Amino acid sequence: FPFVFPGQSDLSKAEEAEIETIKQHRKALLEDIQRLKEEIAVVLAEIDCFQILEERKEAMTGAARWQSLLIKKDKDLCLGRKKFNMDPKKGIQYLTDHKVLTSDLREIAKFLYKGEGLNKTAIGDYLGERDPRNLQILQAFVECHSFANLNLVQALRQFLWSFRLPGEAQKIDRMMEAFANWYCQCNPGVFQSTDTCYVLSFSVIMLNTSLHNPNVKDKPPFERFVVMNRGIDNGGDLPEELLRNLFESIKNEPFSIPEDDGNDLTHTFFNPSREGWLLKLGGRVKTWKRRWFILTDNCLYYFEYTTDKEPLGIIPLENLSVRKVDDPKKPNCFELFNPSCKGQKIKACKTDGDGKVVEGKHQSYKISAATSEERNLWIEAIKTSITRDPFYDLVSARKKKIASKN
Repeated sequence: FPFVFPGQSDLSKAEEAEIETIKQHRKALLEDIQRLKEEIAVVLAEIDCFQILEERKEAMTGAARWQSLLIKKDKDLCLGRKKFNMDPKKGIQYLTDHKVLTSDLREIAKFLYKGEGLNKTAIGDYLGERDPRNLQILQAFVECHSFANLNLVQALRQFLWSFRLPGEAQKIDRMMEAFANWYCQCNPGVFQSTDTCYVLSFSVIMLNTSLHNPNVKDKPPFERFVVMNRGIDNGGDLPEELLRNLFESIKNEPFSIPEDDGNDLTHTFFNPSREGWLLKLGGRVKTWKRRWFILTDNCLYYFEYTTDKEPLGIIPLENLSVRKVDDPKKPNCFELFNPSCKGQKIKACKTDGDGKVVEGKHQSYKISAATSEERNLWIEAIKTSITRDPFYDLVSARKKKIASKN
């Protein structure tokens, strides 16, 4: 090979010029690549920023949507409670239709047990229905209570505070039967049978009324309470110490019966003979208005809503009679009237528009029921309200059952 001195090239000037051109072109390409990388990085950063903004926007939209759903659910819950207080079946149907509650019976029972915003009269009315679904809800409702290691009065205090016992004997029977069964399951060995628990529960409730209702003048002593409960424990007697503890507990502290107001009407409306919605014809202005009626203590009370603290009117039934009547505008009517003083105003009172209690304007009260059967039940209940008490009938029937077993 020919010898080449350092710094010398065997390339021609033209070849060297071409190589230099290639180098410049390579340098320019590398600069273009670097610029493209930088531009791509900027675009990627913008994409990342855009994605973050979109994600935030979606999150905000999702939160707003969730907030909207929560507001709607609260609105449906509020309306559902109002519907329940007016008509329990329709209220529960509304709450399940609008997904506030599922159709799970235990969930419905827990909703009633919590009772937030619910009228306790309406809870009792709903739980007492004989429909198989209601019976299952009643059972689940009772099981929401923890009665373990409680004496009977303590358990009754808890149970009777969670709703208001209805006035119809059959409803009372179903509810107290469920209570007695669950109490005995929670406290095995206290009583020989659920019948014993059932009868003694009624005895305690009636004792509470006798000791603390101001209308009852003859306050029963402990000895009478003992006599009332002889032979109810499968033919045997309950321990006197147990009975005395129950007696003293009620004597020292009456039941706190929920009336959603806590005023003096509590005792008046506990265990009414009958209650429900009816239409009443006005005394001076002849218009029909829907009112919630309660029949108890020989009086007929009526309210605008079941949640009202005070009645709109009070009709003492003394000296009055009741009968079926026909009306061209309303079916299933009955009438309260004074057979001995025709044409005179009935001694009753009502609340006027200013909230003042004034004398009623009626010479007779014309009332319309939803069905002829309901009308007949109201007429019978009014006729017998003075002398009959469903508690006594229920206890008597259960005592006969206990006696027949022995």
